[in-house]
Amino acid sequence: MLKIIVCVSGGGTNLQAIIDGVEKGAIRNTRIAGVISNNAGAFALERARKAGIPAYCVSPKDYGNRQAFNDAFLEQVNSLAPDLIVLAGFLVILPEKMIQAYRERIINIHPSLIPSFCGTGFYGLKVHEAALARGVKVTGATVHYVDEGTDTGRIIAQKAVEVLESDTPVSLQRRVMEQAEWVILPMAIDRIAAEHTEDSVHKKREGCK
Repeated sequence: MLKIIVCVSGGGTNLQAIIDGVEKGAIRNTRIAGVISNNAGAFALERARKAGIPAYCVSPKDYGNRQAFNDAFLEQVNSLAPDLIVLAGFLVILPEKMIQAYRERIINIHPSLIPSFCGTGFYGLKVHEAALARGVKVTGATVHYVDEGTDTGRIIAQKAVEVLESDTPVSLQRRVMEQAEWVILPMAIDRIAAEHTEDSVHKKREGCK
């Protein structure tokens, strides 16, 4: 069983896709151990509570400096002992020591086809505004592992979405979520859970020899 935590900053639509995926069996052998937000007003926390998932807020506003916040955030993560950390619209730069401690165990969903429209400054509607300004005909979403760079980790899954002539940043954002993000994030978690299960079985067999 893959134990995951989901980190969010806002409404939590991708979190809801994960919750629904686990409940409906699209994400197998997975348990959501907790949801963490840096924003006390994030609706994602309400989504978690409604689903019976422990919800926590670790806000920078409650700490005197960034280091104190980073330490508290990592302490909360460690207390849940996750196999996988899912960043689902989490607008916080992770502490480097957390990335090192959970190497290849942190994934992120980004609303473009990396390497396009990614990196510092590209988040939320800004990504879709840039895509429309550039005049691209196809955009999409990417799930990738998190490393020390910004959107530079190894890609796990991508899905393309057509850009329409009538699109606004808001309409494009919504369609990318519906057609790509809510599809490939659950799919990626399910794939990682399957690999985790296979590894666990292999280790048990090795231990019996």
